Amino acid sequence: MLRTIRIGSCIFVQGEYFKTFDDGRMAVRLDGKVYVGHPVAAVTRLAA
Repeated sequence: MLRTIRIGSCIFVQGEYFKTFDDGRMAVRLDGKVYVGHPVAAVTRLAA
């Protein structure tokens, strides 16, 4: 499952879900590397 995390103020990484830590951070795997950051909330559309 692909997940998106924020690892900096303007840096986002999208990769395969790897692990969730107790403090709420999430790890994703991309091209053999593991990145850790805060998960990005899903965007929902409101009906007009």
